Amino acid sequence: MSYDKALNRVLDTVKPHIGEGQVADYIPALAKVPPQRFGFAIYGCDGDISSIGDADVAFSIQSISKAFALAFVMSGRNPADIWRRVWREPSGTPFNSTVQLESDNGVPRNPFINAGALVITDMLVSDHGPGGAIAAILGFMQLISGAQSVSIDKEVAASELATGHKNYGLAHTLKSFGNLENDVDDVMRVYAHQCALTMTASQLAAAGVFLARGGYDPIRKSQVTSNEVVRRVNALMLTCGHYDAAGDFAFRVGLPGKSGVGGGILAIIPDQASLAVWSPGLDQYGNSLVGTLALETFVEVTGTEIL
Repeated sequence: MSYDKALNRVLDTVKPHIGEGQVADYIPALAKVPPQRFGFAIYGCDGDISSIGDADVAFSIQSISKAFALAFVMSGRNPADIWRRVWREPSGTPFNSTVQLESDNGVPRNPFINAGALVITDMLVSDHGPGGAIAAILGFMQLISGAQSVSIDKEVAASELATGHKNYGLAHTLKSFGNLENDVDDVMRVYAHQCALTMTASQLAAAGVFLARGGYDPIRKSQVTSNEVVRRVNALMLTCGHYDAAGDFAFRVGLPGKSGVGGGILAIIPDQASLAVWSPGLDQYGNSLVGTLALETFVEVTGTEIL
């Protein structure tokens, strides 16, 4: 089905707010992104594609990559091996909190806060090696998006490594509790490159559609992963995908979603579509301010509900 009319109504609603919020200036490379950007793309399970605005302008997906990395790791590992090292509970604290990790004896609350994502990245490094892990996640994203132009922004990766002192602290804390198998520098390098994945909203929506189809990829007509993996990834996106604002996002939008400080949000309507919105201005929790409003408006306009 076509969502063109719905997207036009979304644009009418968000247009007065485009440019609001604060870009992620604590990562110098992201501070250069114009806050006036806005793009929205939808990839339907029936193959129909709709988009509006800057949907074909590439941006840094940042923490949205955590959802894909988790699905990738879950597809090749025993679940018990994963969930003994990272929990599945909302954190209720900022995504880079060090206090909670200490109090929980080095076991992150979920795979989407930074500490939890570092554990998942550590598994990638164990499975593919320090060099192979970057190539593996990039290749996976190119495959599921159907776009070889999906790339890693080296400037963003270098910027992340140069300023990621809290992430280094989290990694060392994990290591001190025996919850990091590989060298901290190796894990951090892979993590920074993973977060520096660059793609358009249209490509991101295409990449996420397997999460709306029980693991089936309608682009290549092949099974990416199992329905069980998709069910669990979507559950975690709904409960933990927006950090300490996850409850508010679920209340306002009601869809599984994963945000990134690059201003992107991936949201899933099971059995219907994958949605990707991008607007760089962030709210106080590090989520796209206009992107959240756009998704909230979309579900109101279309009558979409899964809760």
